[in-house]
Amino acid sequence: MLKMVLASGNKNKYREMRSVLQETGIDLLFGGDFNMPVEVEETGDTYEENSYIKAKAWMDFTGCAAIADDSGIEVDALGCVPGVHSARIVPGSDADRTNWLLAQMAGKEDRTARFVACLVAVFPEIDKPIVCQKNCEGKLAFTPAGSSGFGYDPIFIPNGYDKTFSELGDEIKQKISHRALALKGIAEMLLPVVQSIAVRKDENVLCASDDCRRADSESKHWEE
Repeated sequence: MLKMVLASGNKNKYREMRSVLQETGIDLLFGGDFNMPVEVEETGDTYEENSYIKAKAWMDFTGCAAIADDSGIEVDALGCVPGVHSARIVPGSDADRTNWLLAQMAGKEDRTARFVACLVAVFPEIDKPIVCQKNCEGKLAFTPAGSSGFGYDPIFIPNGYDKTFSELGDEIKQKISHRALALKGIAEMLLPVVQSIAVRKDENVLCASDDCRRADSESKHWEE
């Protein structure tokens, strides 16, 4: 199994991602179990840039492959705000940000919105990051509903349903959500990469064994 650290201390994300990535031969480590020396600032203008910044910082710190995500909710009536700033648009809790968004939508008829998630994986052995970004289209509810999930889940109703993510629960969310789609996509992209790295490591082990055998043979030759 290839060890990869999740560049986040969010246990909800960890639970969502661990079982899926395990099927690709990845042992996902929880970022919350590490003492990160610095807070990684998300200074990018896009989901991909922020994901890469986090993944690269954690890879450099741990020496392991790393994966990070950046996600947000985009509301058409607000010009796709809050977007990349969704997690920090206002200080406070998830409920504070949810209430802020509902207040911005007061009196607006167009409630179409989408969740966006971008996952980026980086490896010490590979220069180019692996990137997958997916959307989940839907609309905003008028009031929060449901108790499961996190973030803006209590006010987001995905297309094809009449309940919020929080009401639908984890079983459905893990099939249709933006993060679920991005996770499925990147898992498919990571499978050949993980296999390639495993082959390289096996070849290095074999080469090292051959070198040892040659060294041993030469030693015996000189002894004779």
